[in-house]
Amino acid sequence: MLQYILRRLATALVLALLVTFFTFWLLSSSFDGVAANILGPAATSEAIEALQVQLGLDRSVVVQYFDWLGGVLTGDFGNSYFTSEPVAQAVGSRLGVTLSLVLVALAISVVISVALGVLAASRAGAVDRLSQAVSLTGHLFPNLLIAIVLVVVFAVNLGWFPATGYTPLAENPGRWALAITLPVIVLVINGIANMAAQVRGTMIGELQKDYVRTLRSRGVATRSIVYRHALRNAASPALVVMSLEFLSMFGGALIIENVFALPGFGSFAFNSALRGDVPVILGITLFSVLLVVSINLLTDLINGWLNPKARLF
Repeated sequence: MLQYILRRLATALVLALLVTFFTFWLLSSSFDGVAANILGPAATSEAIEALQVQLGLDRSVVVQYFDWLGGVLTGDFGNSYFTSEPVAQAVGSRLGVTLSLVLVALAISVVISVALGVLAASRAGAVDRLSQAVSLTGHLFPNLLIAIVLVVVFAVNLGWFPATGYTPLAENPGRWALAITLPVIVLVINGIANMAAQVRGTMIGELQKDYVRTLRSRGVATRSIVYRHALRNAASPALVVMSLEFLSMFGGALIIENVFALPGFGSFAFNSALRGDVPVILGITLFSVLLVVSINLLTDLINGWLNPKARLF
């Protein structure tokens, strides 16, 4: 297993190098605009050129990239061009906001999706139709539209929740819960739409297998068959869906955080990209690559533990 993990980590390293280099290369075409954005519309061409030299943007792309990479290897991810804030600190301070949304939304989505999927597969009837209706509704309406409707109804008209803003959990748990409720609901609706249908389909496939018919012929209770045998065997593909949904929610936070004006990772990435804040964009890109690789590796390891036949190591 150790050899497998080391091989995956080596692959992740190569992937991170390739993605960050191509990101840097694509950004290099806008280096002139970066200096102009920093100085403002009144800046002269001489001032822009001087700032480019000061930031090292006049050097070749390869030299600049390896200069940045050398800093990363020593733990220095650079500073933001616009705020001078260290990139690692900037990303870390905003990551907690996004993770608080995604983890809460994922936990709620998993519980509801598993319950709906299992009941729909084992009982059919009204529960099955409800599960399919929920999945269809979640896919029909985009997150942006759902978020706007929730803000108008529950924040503006009823005043139950704040329309924008964020309060840290450590500062005031009650206000934190109110601040994330509407964003979490948006993510949960989409999460259930994706996961409930997958759990339902996987469970239906498991309940139609020969070992289930054998257990039933031996008089094993249906509840035991569903929850002790079929659900365990269905856990492996469901885990893959859950990991994909985590990444999807993490990416979807870009829209949600901008709608609700939350100071999270997604809105930070969006604003940095608009301004052309190169060090921040590279730091965000590197973190995103490592996050995806880590989630995939963790999913493979857990899958191997749940189902030895599925082991890749």
